[in-house]
Amino acid sequence: MDADKIEDIEIRLLLEAIYRRYHYDFRNYAQASIRRRLRQARERMGFATFSALQDKLLHDPALAAKVLRFLTVQVSDFFRDPSYFKALREKVVPHLRTYPSLKVWIAGCSAGEELHSLTILFREEGLETRTLFYATDINSEALEAAERGIYPLERIKAFTENHRLSGGRSSLSDYYTTGYGGAVFDKSLRERVVFSDHSLVTDAVFSEMHLISCRNVMIYFDRALQDRAVGLFRDSLTRNGFLGLGSKESLRFSAHSADFADFVREEKIYQRRKA
Repeated sequence: MDADKIEDIEIRLLLEAIYRRYHYDFRNYAQASIRRRLRQARERMGFATFSALQDKLLHDPALAAKVLRFLTVQVSDFFRDPSYFKALREKVVPHLRTYPSLKVWIAGCSAGEELHSLTILFREEGLETRTLFYATDINSEALEAAERGIYPLERIKAFTENHRLSGGRSSLSDYYTTGYGGAVFDKSLRERVVFSDHSLVTDAVFSEMHLISCRNVMIYFDRALQDRAVGLFRDSLTRNGFLGLGSKESLRFSAHSADFADFVREEKIYQRRKA
């Protein structure tokens, strides 16, 4: 048996071990991506084989937490893809204004960049006080970072430009102060946020959502897992609720595509059809 086939077996066993021991399920993530990230973890942690990594991981929860950081992508920006947020502001917000109260789910919130982008947008559009935000991720360290709301100062210039391009109605500097070696975003932006550990692989729906933003998460899933996630979003949305995906994601080949209509096609914003 050649080395690649042995590695495939080791990776499958390692992912099964992570699931059975720690209840994080990466078994149906896109294999090329998961293989690349596991190789990085193995090499940086100094293990010769995945079998050796698995043996240590099963008995060392601290090592499992380190491996989890490699398996969950924590890369985002404030107002990433500004045209997406501009479309939300100009096309989706007018519909949301018609509701007396709103629920918004940021699925895979990472370190909170998209969450803060949405709370700022909703504040600028006068919707924040009637909205409850749910920010979820499988990575507890990412959730803690999102709750802190502190970002490196060197990233603020790009954040500010994105905010401007998204149609921002104020200066981004209105929302943060400098300290702790970074930009500290106002804690009032998180007063209406519920932070929660949630897996799109294994967990259930959040009910009666008016907007779900899950961007650049499903590109790491295989087709079956993508379909599960989209079904979860469908069942979580109100009738005529909105779903926003990343620029490289689509519902085109989803088993649930008939349950959604294109709303702003070029920005991957969809609307749940009436039952």
